[in-house]
Amino acid sequence: MATEIPLYHETIEPVPTDPVDRVIRYHLQTKHHFNRYARALGYLDWANQPNPFRRFEGAPLVSLPLLKPDDEPISPTYDAIYQPGVVPYQPVTARTLSRFFEFALALSAWKKAGESEWPLRSNPSSGNLHPTEGYVLMPQIDGLDLRPGLYHYAPKEHGLELRGEFSAEQVARLLAPFPPGAFLLGLTSVHWREAWKYGERAFRYCNHDVGHAIGSVRIAAATLGWNMALLEGMSQETVARLLGTNRAEDFAEVEPEHPDCLAVMWPSGDVRGEGLGVRGSKKEIPLFIDPGVVKEVAQCTWYGKANKLSGEHGVHWDIIDDVAEASWKMQPQQLIVSSQDSHVQGTPHPLPLTPHGFLAGQIIRQRRSAVSFDGKTSISAATFFRMMERVMPRADRPQLDRPMPWDVWPYEPAIHLLIFVHRVEGLTPGLYFLVRDPKKLSPIQQSMNSELTWSSTPNCPDDLSLYWLLEGDAKKLAVQVSCHQDIAGDSAFSFGMLAEFEGRLREGGAWWYPRLFWESGLLGQVLYLEAEAAGVRATGIGCFFDDPVHEIVSVKGLSFQSLYHFTIGGPVEDGRLITLPPYSHRINI
Repeated sequence: MATEIPLYHETIEPVPTDPVDRVIRYHLQTKHHFNRYARALGYLDWANQPNPFRRFEGAPLVSLPLLKPDDEPISPTYDAIYQPGVVPYQPVTARTLSRFFEFALALSAWKKAGESEWPLRSNPSSGNLHPTEGYVLMPQIDGLDLRPGLYHYAPKEHGLELRGEFSAEQVARLLAPFPPGAFLLGLTSVHWREAWKYGERAFRYCNHDVGHAIGSVRIAAATLGWNMALLEGMSQETVARLLGTNRAEDFAEVEPEHPDCLAVMWPSGDVRGEGLGVRGSKKEIPLFIDPGVVKEVAQCTWYGKANKLSGEHGVHWDIIDDVAEASWKMQPQQLIVSSQDSHVQGTPHPLPLTPHGFLAGQIIRQRRSAVSFDGKTSISAATFFRMMERVMPRADRPQLDRPMPWDVWPYEPAIHLLIFVHRVEGLTPGLYFLVRDPKKLSPIQQSMNSELTWSSTPNCPDDLSLYWLLEGDAKKLAVQVSCHQDIAGDSAFSFGMLAEFEGRLREGGAWWYPRLFWESGLLGQVLYLEAEAAGVRATGIGCFFDDPVHEIVSVKGLSFQSLYHFTIGGPVEDGRLITLPPYSHRINI
């Protein structure tokens, strides 16, 4: 992702008591403006740069096998993972679990410049700081010396650290409501990793990265024929208890982890098959776990103390703690997704094949964030339309019948795209707008400038709600609102992700605030891979001038807010950088 140079300024405001007002206060205070940036330290304290790798001292480590690209299980094609029932499902074994983590959260390469080396990962991250940590709760797995329990994924070692040892009966009880072969995956955030560089705006970026990771995990699962659903009916307290982030003794005097989300994974292949109950196994999948069962299971044997990531913290950003507390999900919900509806009511709109026919694993391994674009590369209208189709969640369908990865998202979409088209063959340069939930077209129009044209885009697929707003060269405007970064104008196109904001928060609750960023990050991960498949490259942009973006279309009040910017184009490679393999430091086993 593109970086920023933030400036420090003082803001004194009364602290509201209502949780929604508190998250709105945070959002307003952390906006960038033409005359000032959101608060940050103002320089990079390199002596205290956070360690990108969390480890738990004293926790047993189980190494996952390192697999070559042509080792089993071999990746399906990139196009195949989006076609329901095409990828045969794989059982959960040592090899499939290794491949899953390789594509989801593992190292993808090392970069070297002079004497400096730094790792890249499969999941994108703001500033390559990687605040997201991954956990799995597993039963006994064939081929691995795994005790039933909770494990932390260690990406540098490509291994699993035992955090909590459960009995086989306890794990079976936790997983009993889910399809056969299920296991749980959890994501947490170390806010300090982003705050070290980005100050108060770090909470935004951490939740972008949660969204990136949700997308990365879901797509990795799809390469193995596995399904995934977010357990959004759980309270955050229950998630914290199950992941062990509430254990003060394990995080004493070190950077804490914020429990973000929990998901269930299950290898079922074609969801019309016996794995999901059409033949009598499971007819419904709950999106929650009984808190009482979790509380009982958490009385287990725990292992390991978290390592300290920085020697000193120059500034503690209290407002990050406040927004994390305000957006904490307190109440559980009895949410259930019906498995019997999945893929029964039709298949997703068929998209043209990607031009290069890459394997999904190849796309995932080579994904990078472009540092700059050449200002020349254009893409075809067909490629552009395919990318836009890929981000449409088709929310009118049952959840598990939505296109992957949107089958993981149990909500109506809240993010829509304001698009700056520069070089798309067959499209007139200018401003466009993608309505990701067509039934919301009218309220979106009413929230913006009444003089916008909202014309149908020429040659656009009938089921793609893409509208032409204004004609003209938008390159300078895109650069200006993206903190004057040329990458926004040198691209083939760029866009801002506009979220349904205050109304969604007032109606749903303050806990919706991070989920708006999750959805934008999930969008970003889809487009990162789409760009690679098309032979170009993408970059997320976290630094943009918030209100000037809104002024482009005259957004009224807080009805919509820009949460994330993104750009796609022809990359300029830095010849000074050397790419090294991800696990040359580990012996093949």
